[in-house]
Amino acid sequence: MEDSDIDIIEGRVIEALPSTLFRVETAGGKVILSYLGGRMRIHKIKILVGDKVSVQIDPYGGKGRIIKRL
Repeated sequence: MEDSDIDIIEGRVIEALPSTLFRVETAGGKVILSYLGGRMRIHKIKILVGDKVSVQIDPYGGKGRIIKRL
């Protein structure tokens, strides 16, 4: 997969769920179930409700992966 194929959007965390899952609301009002990316888990970066995040969208329309806290 090339970098041009990756769809990254920005959103705001609206709910923290168990097992490092989060509900993220995008600028368009869509709510996406997202999980914490591997590098963020390794470096123990904390995500709280209300944080702005960058989310990489799954090409199949399932979950998103939080890759950066803004």
